Amino acid sequence: MTPELLLMVLAAFVVGMSKGGLSAAGALAVPLMSIWMDPLEAASTLLPIFIASDIVAVAIYRKAPSWPNIRILVPASMVGVVLATLVAPHVPVAAVTLVTGMIGLAYCIQSVLVRPAEVPHRARPVRGFFWGMMTGITSFISHNGAPPFHAYMLPQKLPNLAFAGTATIVFAVINLAKLPAYHEIGLTGGLSMRQLAPLIAVAVVGAFAGRYLVGRLPQPVYSGTIRALLFVVSLYLCVVAGMELA
Repeated sequence: MTPELLLMVLAAFVVGMSKGGLSAAGALAVPLMSIWMDPLEAASTLLPIFIASDIVAVAIYRKAPSWPNIRILVPASMVGVVLATLVAPHVPVAAVTLVTGMIGLAYCIQSVLVRPAEVPHRARPVRGFFWGMMTGITSFISHNGAPPFHAYMLPQKLPNLAFAGTATIVFAVINLAKLPAYHEIGLTGGLSMRQLAPLIAVAVVGAFAGRYLVGRLPQPVYSGTIRALLFVVSLYLCVVAGMELA
């Protein structure tokens, strides 16, 4: 197995794990692929794998999401996808990647330094619209929508299944919206169906593995795991983007 194929298999499994409930893990996929290809090309190559694993994830979590948050985040993320479609050809990918990483780091630092509220936050339309729009933009550029999504969702302290279910629905809708948008700006996946099929199978296995973990992790451990993954991914994004912009 070549190093490139190994990384693609690992990226597919990570995508599946993210759809199974460890949503922050999905942000690792494009950086893994970007080791040997352009980030936007990596994003378009992975999109069919994201969508296929979305189908499995929606079937798993269809009864679990927080619908008040869905009603806020889905329209807001669609605005973000439209904006990203217009600006993506004109903005350096590294700049968006850097902002995405900084959002994640800022949230992680805040969660450590600021004492959490005793009462969980509720779904807030204005705040949710802003972070939902940012989720759409950053997810469009490099499938890294987790930092802004988590900045809005984690303070609500939702149960594991409700959190994972909300992420599943929001990102499934965003990924479907990317198909015509990617086509509009000339981004098409570089893999044939024959090449994609085994990677999709790996992603499906990853989705069930993620669901298994979500159902067995205590709430504090689940939230801590998401924050830890978010910190690692965000730091990596900042370092890589900083090197590209330097």
